[in-house]
Amino acid sequence: MPVRDLPPVSHLTEQQQRGWHCVRCRAPLSPGSDIDLGEKRVTPPDGAAYSWFPRACADGAACRVREVGASS
Repeated sequence: MPVRDLPPVSHLTEQQQRGWHCVRCRAPLSPGSDIDLGEKRVTPPDGAAYSWFPRACADGAACRVREVGASS
């Protein structure tokens, strides 16, 4: 599976940052329906560094369909 760039953490909801929803299409995730993208660290210009935990849908094709539908 090709790796896609992650959206900027500042554009994500809390649910996406915590790995509860897909980082791309915002769909709720459950065990087995997701891919762990690993812990990421960010240092905002005006605050302390913190970790975030992105996850994505395991079904990439369905995710892209939802992602396109959400941006329309």
